[in-house]
Amino acid sequence: MDRKLILMRGGGDLGSAVAHKLYRCGFRVVISEVENPLVVRRTVSYAQAVIEGESIVEGVKAVLVKTQDDIIPAISHGDIPVFIDPQLDIIERLKPYAVIDSTMSKKNRGMNIQMAPLTLALGPGFKAKEDVDAVIETKRGHFLGRIIYNGQAIANTGIPESVNGYGKERVLRAPCQGTVMHKREIGDFINKGCVICSVNNEPVKAPFDGMLRGLIMQGASVKKGLKIGDVDPRCKKEYCYSFSDKARAVAGGVLEAVLHHLHHARIPNQ
Repeated sequence: MDRKLILMRGGGDLGSAVAHKLYRCGFRVVISEVENPLVVRRTVSYAQAVIEGESIVEGVKAVLVKTQDDIIPAISHGDIPVFIDPQLDIIERLKPYAVIDSTMSKKNRGMNIQMAPLTLALGPGFKAKEDVDAVIETKRGHFLGRIIYNGQAIANTGIPESVNGYGKERVLRAPCQGTVMHKREIGDFINKGCVICSVNNEPVKAPFDGMLRGLIMQGASVKKGLKIGDVDPRCKKEYCYSFSDKARAVAGGVLEAVLHHLHHARIPNQ
């Protein structure tokens, strides 16, 4: 077992911030993804490597690897390998020190506390001490980034926290089932009422003046109600290409949990 090797399930914006921080702190990180990731904040998500072959966020590159044999060479090259393996079959071969569920799916889709010496999960849907060793709080507020060793994270409300007075309006959702076609791109300034994209020719309009911070990939097949975009009223282009304060807080909580476990694993009598 390699105490520096961490396997992550999910390379969305929060998971990518975690992977980035762990990588920068000297850990070797592998990201497991699905074949067709539907990420909204594509510019800060390593899952985008599945679509484009690679993804660079804040100076750290992730690359898509096609086989298990390609994982270690990618790590040796200084990259974060992204491997299509939603069931985490690679665990037996990698024998990671920690497995982290960062899918933000709000439910346990196969995580098991016995998967590795340390198992973590981000957000609601998991019970610490039962599903995983610990859960990291992802809801904005006083406890954001807290490590929960007993119990669960705060339940999902489905309503984003307010930014400059805008809450649920910030999230764009598919008006119907169908295929997404872009009219605007991430980083564009948009005026209230302008068409951002369409789903099966049904327009999705800007709810207020702002900047398009996230937009699901062109041609994605989506279900009605799925989150497909993110409008930011702060209108700062750099926010579109960097991790959020929330993502950094969650990543800090994960790093603390990993280091705490490593420290006590070395001192079994304390």
